[in-house]
Formats: sequence, structure tokens, C-alpha cells
Amino acid sequence: MSLHILGLNHNTAPIDIREQVVFDNDEAKRVLTEVTKLQGTTEAVLLSTCNRTEFYLETTDHGVESVRSWLINDQKLKEEAMASLFMRKNEAAIHHLFQVACGLDSMVLGEPQVLGQLKDAFRHAESCGAAGKQLKQLFSYTFSVAKNVRTNTEIGANPVSVASAAVSLIGQFLSKLPQNTALLIGAGLTIELVAKQLKRKQIGRLFIANRDLARAKTLATRFGGFALPLSELEGTLPEADILISSTASTTPLVTDEEMKQAIKLRHHKPVVAVDLAVPRDLDRDIAKLQDVYLYTIDDLDKVIVEGQSNRKAAAIDAQRILEVETKRYLTMERSKDTAPLITALRNHGDKLRQEVLIQAQRRLAKGDNVDEVIKYATSALLKKLLHDPSVRLREAGANSDAEFAKVVAELFKLNRNDQS
Repeated sequence: MSLHILGLNHNTAPIDIREQVVFDNDEAKRVLTEVTKLQGTTEAVLLSTCNRTEFYLETTDHGVESVRSWLINDQKLKEEAMASLFMRKNEAAIHHLFQVACGLDSMVLGEPQVLGQLKDAFRHAESCGAAGKQLKQLFSYTFSVAKNVRTNTEIGANPVSVASAAVSLIGQFLSKLPQNTALLIGAGLTIELVAKQLKRKQIGRLFIANRDLARAKTLATRFGGFALPLSELEGTLPEADILISSTASTTPLVTDEEMKQAIKLRHHKPVVAVDLAVPRDLDRDIAKLQDVYLYTIDDLDKVIVEGQSNRKAAAIDAQRILEVETKRYLTMERSKDTAPLITALRNHGDKLRQEVLIQAQRRLAKGDNVDEVIKYATSALLKKLLHDPSVRLREAGANSDAEFAKVVAELFKLNRNDQS
């Protein structure tokens, strides 16, 4: 039983494939319940975001293969999607988890949002009964590593996010944002960050549409915008010069027909649209329409790379920390295997000490000389401690067991001079 990771992410799969394997919280509960019922898998955490769906598993080699087969069947994955799945084990898995937590495996290098998503994923798995003692220890250590990296490197300096990259992309098309209207769909953290960026750039008008109208009103009030329910989305589309969406919807919220009608009502004034959702909120056929410039989260790569070059040196420092922390965690894990033996050894030694102590106290009670009693006690304890190892060494010698003799020499730090 050991740590395994199974999944896909923006490094292994484009959005066309990633959007086939996305789970919301309700789905995640079902998935975690079913996965931990598979033979060999005792614990599981599922992280599902726009850029990755990854299982962190306490399982066997056979167990992770069972989870892979289950995932393929459950999501009806085709060959291309199957080829995008990756697996990591033990040290490589621990290092990958640390990288994810620190934002070093993110599309936006060093972005902090993924740490919050990872914490939420662990809490959800724990509440479902899928994360037990082993993963609890690992994730607790992971979060401390992420804090260490944030504190001791510049990886979080001059933050770049998917939201800021999206607004930067918009700025390449529209230079006078105070004269433009933006329509945001969703009210989660990403849309909140987008609204913050647009407010900073003095956007002319801001509409926020969301299924939960109360949440939309909260953001609209904060950033000086207007809130509306999703039912009013189609009627507001013609107003939007900028359209940015990020929700957890499993079906498109804006169809190509709705956008076509909006463009007609706008008299073909261009619209810049950025779909940050996985699965996508905006029908992919919208990209075929004239006067609409549609981008997905994968199209932000160039913008992001240009904005994060100053983080590469910090990432090198962060990787050094991760290498040390990975080895430290592995050492800690491996030492747990010998902990019961160490406890038994100490208990055995203490038992022998108690036996000698009782004999020494009896001698003192009879009035024996204190120095003589001390000599007796130390000699008797030494003989008792070394009796069994000596017998075993003689047996090893008789059986030409040189390896056992070597282990004993290392255990007691005996060099050749000590053995002469």
C-alpha cells in the first residue's frame, strides 16, 4: 500500500479532453465512495478544477489500475482521453502533490488559488470518509510545505492569475475599457478576481449574471455593477463588448444562435469573449461567428508566459525546497515501519534493567558495599543486553552469515580495530 496519483491536467490534455472528466462536489462524493470500495484502495482525495482532475490514492499497484479502469468506464473515455491519463507513485507522487500545492504545476506559475482548491478537496474527502489517517498526514504536511515555499521564495510576488491574464487579453483588443461594457457569467472566485481587475481598469459598465442571484448582487455591489439572473442573460448579451464566463455548469450557457442574434442586434460590433470554464460555458461554435473573438482557458498560455517570466528564478528556489521536503517526508514515512521494533527493543532493555535493579537493591539492603553493587549491576546489565545478540552472532558465524555480522557491526558502530 502506497501513495499513487491518477489523473489528467493541462500538461497532459487539452480542454477538449479535460472537459470530459470534471466532477462537482455532489459528483465527487459519489466518485470517492465508489473508488474507495474498489479492491486495494483504502483512501482517496479528488481534486477537480478547470485545469486538472487528479486522484490522490492510498492504494496498491493493482488498486490504481482498478481505479483507472473504473474512471474510463464511468466517464466513457475514448482512446485519446485514455492516453492523456498519467500515474505517479511514491516519491514521484509526493513531489507532484507538493508541486500542485505550491502552484508550480499550474498554468499560471505560482498562482495561489490551487492551494485553496486542494484544501477544499481534502476537506470534502474527509467529510465523505474517503480520506483517512495516511492521507490526512500527507496533506497536512503538504500544506505546511506550501506555506514554507510561499514564505521563503518570491514565487508569490507580483501575482499573475487566470483572471488577470484574461483581462490582459481583453486589453489587447479594447484599449479604452471605460467606454466598454462587460458581462460576467458566474460568481465564484475567478469571476470575483476578473471583476476586481476590470474595476481597477475602470470598466464602463459591469453586469454579473449568476444562478444564485444573491451572490451576484454581493459582487455587483462590491464592484459597482449590476446583478441579473441567468434567465436574463440572453437579453443582456447585445449590451456586452466583453463576455467572460466561469461556472460549474455541465452544459453551455450561451449558444451560438443566442450569440448570433446578439451580434445582429449590436449591428456587428465586435465582442471579445473568454471562456474560463471547464466544461465550457460558451458553445464552441461561437468561435465560427464573425465579429466574435472567442478564447478558452488554454488560449491564455501566451499571455501567462509573458507575465510570469520573473517567477522562473523563484520557481527554481521553490523546487529545491520541494526536493528536500520530499526526501524528508519519505524518511519520516519509512521510519514509521521500524517504530514498533524500536519500541519493543526499548521495552526489552527496560525489562532487563528492572531485573538488575531489583537484584542490586536486594544487595544494598543486605549491606553490601555500594561500589561492589554498582560494579555488579553494570556488569550484569551488560551481560543480559548482549547475551542474545552474542548467541545469534555465533550461530551466524557457524552458518557463514557474513551479512548478519556486517549489520551488527554497523548497528554498534564497530570498526576493524574493535574486532581485533
